[in-house]
Amino acid sequence: MNKLKNIHPGEVLKEEFLSELGISAYRLAKDTGIPQTRISEIIKGARRITADTALRLSKYFGNTPKFWLGLQDDFDLEEEQAMKHTEFDSIKHYAANAA
Repeated sequence: MNKLKNIHPGEVLKEEFLSELGISAYRLAKDTGIPQTRISEIIKGARRITADTALRLSKYFGNTPKFWLGLQDDFDLEEEQAMKHTEFDSIKHYAANAA
């Protein structure tokens, strides 16, 4: 089975919000007070969505900060799992009755 690629929150921002609504990164930056370089780096997948950015995006688009942070958390967990799967596979499950 082929595994789907891990989608960065910046890709969701670009495709599902900016492109869909016809908003430029420049306009988003101006309307939200987020530096344009930060928006650009997020869209390129080179920067995380922080709590500050999540709050600003949620206010602007009318969704919740947890939506944006959830996308970021999901992305981060997938990346970490992919990088350290061998190490994680070697961890034994805790058993309360094991001696």
